[in-house]
Amino acid sequence: MLHEIELPRYIVIGENALRSVGDVLSKLGISRDSTILIVTGPNVWSLHGDKLMSVLPGDIDVRVERATQASIDAAEKIAQKAIKYNVDIVIGFGGGKAIDLAKYAAFKTRRAMVSIPTSPSHDGVASPFISLKGSDKPYSMKSNTPAAIIADIDILSSAPIRLIRAGAGDLVGKLTAVRDWMLAHKLKGEYYGDYAAKLALLSAKHVLEYAREIGRGSKAGVRVLVEGLISSSVAMCIAGSTRPASGSEHLFSHALDVLYPGRALHGEQVALGTIMMMYLHGGPWKKIRKALKLLGLPVSAKELGVPDDVIVEALTMAHRIRPERYTILGESGLTREAAEKLARVTGVI
Repeated sequence: MLHEIELPRYIVIGENALRSVGDVLSKLGISRDSTILIVTGPNVWSLHGDKLMSVLPGDIDVRVERATQASIDAAEKIAQKAIKYNVDIVIGFGGGKAIDLAKYAAFKTRRAMVSIPTSPSHDGVASPFISLKGSDKPYSMKSNTPAAIIADIDILSSAPIRLIRAGAGDLVGKLTAVRDWMLAHKLKGEYYGDYAAKLALLSAKHVLEYAREIGRGSKAGVRVLVEGLISSSVAMCIAGSTRPASGSEHLFSHALDVLYPGRALHGEQVALGTIMMMYLHGGPWKKIRKALKLLGLPVSAKELGVPDDVIVEALTMAHRIRPERYTILGESGLTREAAEKLARVTGVI
């Protein structure tokens, strides 16, 4: 198999990392007569906008787009404004929505993109994949890898604790994603990249090791989490797909998004799915469940805020979300009886 590996050129992580923005932009060729487009959210901008503006070179033309939803339509409008402004670089400043919109705009305008996450809620901060509403696919689409990632631990650790825990949940899912990838390799002859797989697993294992610190949102725990999220993103860059980071547990989450949208966070849903998918793999699902409790993540439908019957329905339809992606769910999926048994035996319902 031949695929192109595009990796971030610069990664800056640490306390007060935002101060490095000017230096990173300079390394990317941004000069005094350049125009920057910042894609952000209204809440993030009100909280941290002044901090970002204070570290940008004063003579650069800065345009700011405050987006409220991550949809294809919104992304197209932002891309058109990027063309209108003739921007030289796009900065995604915020959570997953802002960063995905910025990636899309940069991809459509063939410009470099800088990712500055303000919450460590999932591993899209450094990956070349985006998830936007309004497409016919409830899962990630390919874009470009961010040219740089600036992860300011002071800002990231100030994010709501629920978002921090959700990021940890997304990383725990790599434990089953990699097993699914290996299964597809053995049964379907799919390409399997051992290095990318091990890098993704390392991220997940670090979360388990530091579950208590991450769960309480300490700076040390958040740094471990953010490093894991970036490593997982890089694993996807190396693999050329989301395979090392997304398997049956993500299919379950995407199914919940279809059936019961907006009720839980992506990482929370992935974490719950990981318990059940690890059971199907015959792996240490009880250990994962225990770690998720330490992290403060939901381990049951009730804690997730989703009805039992929706969990069961999501399990039965998950294999149809991406039929080309083989996982432990197989090609025909689970019967309703098998799905209910799985959810009950793992304590999810």
